[in-house]
Order: sequence, then structure tokens, then C-alpha cells
Amino acid sequence: MTPDGFARATTGVLAAIEQVIDGKRDAVRSALVCLLAEGHLLIEDVPGVGKTMLARALAASVDATVRRIQFTPDLLPGDVTGVSVFNPVEREFEFKRGAIFANIVIADEINRSSPKTQSALLEAMEEAQVTVDGNTHLLPDPFLVVATQNPLEMEGTYALPEAQRDRFMMRISMGYPDARSEALMLRQRDAENPLDAIEPVVSAAEVDALIAWARSVHVAPAVEDYAVALAQATREHADLRLGASPRATLQLVRAAKVRAALEGRDFVIPDDIAALVAPVFTHRLIPTRASTGSRARTATDSIRSILEQIVGTVRVPLAART
Repeated sequence: MTPDGFARATTGVLAAIEQVIDGKRDAVRSALVCLLAEGHLLIEDVPGVGKTMLARALAASVDATVRRIQFTPDLLPGDVTGVSVFNPVEREFEFKRGAIFANIVIADEINRSSPKTQSALLEAMEEAQVTVDGNTHLLPDPFLVVATQNPLEMEGTYALPEAQRDRFMMRISMGYPDARSEALMLRQRDAENPLDAIEPVVSAAEVDALIAWARSVHVAPAVEDYAVALAQATREHADLRLGASPRATLQLVRAAKVRAALEGRDFVIPDDIAALVAPVFTHRLIPTRASTGSRARTATDSIRSILEQIVGTVRVPLAART
């Protein structure tokens, strides 16, 4: 992989997704960052703004195995991971793989299933494997979960457990499209589905090469210290009951490497870290006064304000600016 090869491949993926998702460059880039940083993406917003469309467009741009799981209240953990079934001919149990066995897994409306079913994803998202009946089965490489969820104030939703939220590298929102993009959507989607026009841009093997290239981006010790200082500040802030985990710090740096590579650099700068603090940290933090139901959005806004304050007050080491 060369710098030009990385740029061509990533530009091609972005262009393919933007055939479907117009006017949402930040959301599209976040999806690509999660893929190349070996993280998982949580897309939260109201129904009808293109959450599932973004997930499907990303999957369509990569020539890899893709499975979609529609999360519902009656979905069982075995539907996700797989089950052992007795084979009367061979007189032994055989493992039947669940929908999690794919390079890209679209977990649609993940918070409409029970916490028990959601927990089936914990091992898969952290260790790229599942354990059923004492046997461990490795998942394909690369492996990415793109989950969509509706805000908690919507009917029939469950709050994701803290352990599961922490396994998502980023949480983003789509937001409503601007007037031009919405009018363009009306004209383009009247007769055909734009997803049908997307051709795979990269293969699974090429994604592995892109991941390896991004992983090689240099991070100076001073920049690492800056990321740690931001995480420490969330743990010590009086208005936060739960701060960023060490996993969050690790994923922040991994995402910053990809952002630097997308900008054409082979080194991370403090701006990469600061730009990703909100999407990487926000969903992991809990304010001192718990906010649920209709107050959830207010809590999220409060957490973002706290993060802006932290980014504005944590000192950037002088060595990190060079």
C-alpha cells in the first residue's frame, strides 16, 4: 500500500457512499474511519433520516460478506451468534452459524431488542469471536458492526448497557438533510433505489491493507499524553458520574490515526484527537444527574458541552504542536 493507493481507495469508497448519502460528509467519513480503525459504529437518530441507508451504502461499497440483523423484542441471542443443532445422521451436534458471521454486520434498530439479546454482541465486538456451548468460533476479518438505534424517547426502545456502548468506537447522528439534498432525493429516488447503482470499490483483502496502512501512522508520545489527559479529565469532572474508559482512549488514538491518513499525513496531530473526542467519548459518559426518556437529548447536549470545556482547558503539550 502506498499513500496514493490509500488515497484512491478511500476516495472511491467515500464517493460510492455519497451516491446515496448526499450532504452528510461528516457522517460518511465517520463510517469509513470506524471501518479502517477496526472499530464499530453506532448511528442514533429519529426514524427516516437515512441511518440504515448509510450502513447499507458502506456495506455495498466493500466486496465482502454482509449480513443484516433486524433487532426486535423477540430476537434471541442464538439468532445472532448461532446455535448447536443435533445431526441425527452423524449423531453429534453441529454448530449453525448465526448472522454475526460476516465482515460487515448491520444491526438495525439495535435498541428494540432486550438487553439479553444485545449482550450476545459483547464478545463478538471486543474479541471478534463468539463462544457457544464452550466452543469458540472466530469471526471473519475484517469485522465491523454498524448499528442503528432510535432515541430513547421513541416507543419500544431499551437503553443499551454501558458495557455495550463502550464497545462502539463512535456514535454519530445523521440529522435532517438540507433543503437542496432533500429535493434531490425526491427526484432521484422516485423511480429507482440508488443503492442498486453502488459497485464495490474495495475487497476485504484491500480493506485489510488499508487498515494496516492506517495502523502504521505515527503518534508522538506527547500526542498520546494529550489523549490520556482528555480521558483523565472526564473521569475527574464533577458533572460526570462515569468518565471515558481506557478502551475509549485506545479507540480515540486509533481513530485519530485514520483521520490523519485520510488527510494525507503519516503522523497524528492534536487537532485529530480534539476533532474526534465528541463522537468517541459522548456515548460512554454518564452525567451525575442521570437523564432518561425525554431528557436523554438534554443529557447528550450537556455531555457535549462538558467535552467542549475539557478540550478548551486541557493543555496541548508544546512538543505536540511540532
